[in-house]
Amino acid sequence: MVFESELDGHKLIMDAPGAAGGKDKGPRPKPLMLSALAGCTGMDVVGMLNKMRVDLKGFNINIEAETTDEVPKHYKKIKVIYEFLGTDLPKDKLEKAVELSREKYCGVSHVYKQVIEMDYEIRVKES
Repeated sequence: MVFESELDGHKLIMDAPGAAGGKDKGPRPKPLMLSALAGCTGMDVVGMLNKMRVDLKGFNINIEAETTDEVPKHYKKIKVIYEFLGTDLPKDKLEKAVELSREKYCGVSHVYKQVIEMDYEIRVKES
């Protein structure tokens, strides 16, 4: 059940849990889809905010996802939660960067929203 994938010169190990015959030597393929989404939109947002000269003290993306009950189980709902940490962060710029990523730049998001209900939330924490 262990599979190795090579991406851009980096090796990635995927495996199933012990209950499914694996040895838990790596993440499952389906959750990697959520990581791909977080990485794609996160890189977009940070890149745009850097160009806008927004000084972030921290940035996290959390993703909540719901799967179907029937086989093949797949994601039916995804919520991307953008958490920004900083002082006096310009909410309009945060919203613009997130919107541009969601609607124009993130290719992963573009594909997913064709077949998955997608939502998002922006949270700002003062530091």
